[in-house]
Amino acid sequence: MYKLIALDMDGTLLKDDKTISEATKKAIEQAKDRGVKVVLASGRPIDGIERYLEELDLLSGQDFVISFNGAIVQNTKTKEIVSRITLNGQDLVELYTLAQKLRVNIHAFSKEGCITPMMSKYSLHEGEINGIPVKEVDYNELSPEEEIIKIMMVDEPDVLEKAISQLPQDVYEKYTVVRSAPFFLEFLHKQVNKGTGVESLAHILDIERKDIICMGDAGNDEHMIRYAGLGVAMENAFDEVKEMADFVTKSNEEDGVAYVINKFILGM
Repeated sequence: MYKLIALDMDGTLLKDDKTISEATKKAIEQAKDRGVKVVLASGRPIDGIERYLEELDLLSGQDFVISFNGAIVQNTKTKEIVSRITLNGQDLVELYTLAQKLRVNIHAFSKEGCITPMMSKYSLHEGEINGIPVKEVDYNELSPEEEIIKIMMVDEPDVLEKAISQLPQDVYEKYTVVRSAPFFLEFLHKQVNKGTGVESLAHILDIERKDIICMGDAGNDEHMIRYAGLGVAMENAFDEVKEMADFVTKSNEEDGVAYVINKFILGM
């Protein structure tokens, strides 16, 4: 029997209007009643996840959340950190220099929130969907030791595609690089991804890999989909994500999460 289900948010749990359908909420509640641990695993900061944790009643001392694509794993009630692996100011300056060379916009997350050297519509979008401040900051004034949780190149999909094609190989060797949306390319500590986030939580909860379902739609979900006993891609997922998944469910607009819970957990 499956004991844990890790859910990506945007494009998976959430409909396109950023709401959770009643069918999905009902299925999640029924899964919880069966003793299944439901965990949100998102590239978002915790600020952009909290209202959904509240809506799904995932705020007990036994609930956990995976944020920033696995960089931070924490208890949703006590805020106790299970795992925290981050970058630093030196990483940010290095990737900023590369972004300038590639002519692509960039922003990052620090203790100050979302910080960018120059405001773009995608940095503003980041702030809007997560309800967080976005500040213009001179990266060159940051301490090399400043904690940076993740760094993102953000731009028009075609501009980002061109930048990706020109990324040096050593960038992939130094960082985890994942595409979370057509306009978002994310850089994390090499030891960080959603899969390692789920794995660290599974160890804490003493849950075996075979008893885990992970669901997602984008490149930043691939690691946890590969890690899971049952890796599930949404019908609206990137083609490469669907190809490597164990099962393809319905789209986020068609209650794909509820479909998987009903089929594999509730036996409906």
